[in-house]
Amino acid sequence: MNLINYNTIISTLPSDIKLVVVTKMRSLEQIYMLYKAGHRIFGENRPQELKVKSEALPKDIEWHFIGHLQTNKIKYIVPFVSLIHSIDSFSLLLEVNRHAEKHNRIISCLLQFFIAQETTKYGFLWEECKEMLENPVFKSLKNIKIVGVMGIATFTDDKVLVRDEFKKLRGYFKQLKTQYFSDHTDFKEISMGMSDDYKIAIEEESTMVRVGSAIFGN
Repeated sequence: MNLINYNTIISTLPSDIKLVVVTKMRSLEQIYMLYKAGHRIFGENRPQELKVKSEALPKDIEWHFIGHLQTNKIKYIVPFVSLIHSIDSFSLLLEVNRHAEKHNRIISCLLQFFIAQETTKYGFLWEECKEMLENPVFKSLKNIKIVGVMGIATFTDDKVLVRDEFKKLRGYFKQLKTQYFSDHTDFKEISMGMSDDYKIAIEEESTMVRVGSAIFGN
């Protein structure tokens, strides 16, 4: 890993954009090097790996879970995770709330929307999300807090397509803000953009980018 890559990205990011450094398959030493450079927000794709790293590294790190989350793995991250980016079903959100209640925590979450052309991606469709938000059970959940949306664009060289997908996610965010979260000041995050497309995402009003290989190398 070269800190030059990290410093270059940090220096070019607008001050209001959060950089989530993706640490999937990265060593404790690599993460700690960035920690010593002043970085505090890291994102993991695997619950058990996240648990191990959180126990081994300094406790002022803000850990985000950014991968597809299975209900039987929630228990590994609920005690300490700061933000879950990848809530893609009502059943998953219910389980996060249940585990958070056990730990007397309120966990911030993003609603992941399906915006890509690839069937391997996860996320809500608009009607599914709307149905969940209008369900009385959703309104009874006390141990989760919805703070925004997340999406993953198609992995392609077609920048027009990527931009259109980011626009779609931004549109979902604005609809949700107007219809369901107008008086929720915490509902403000749009997590979109990764190593190959984060610059486009920022142009489309992302507030949070998830970058790994552009910092660590492939």
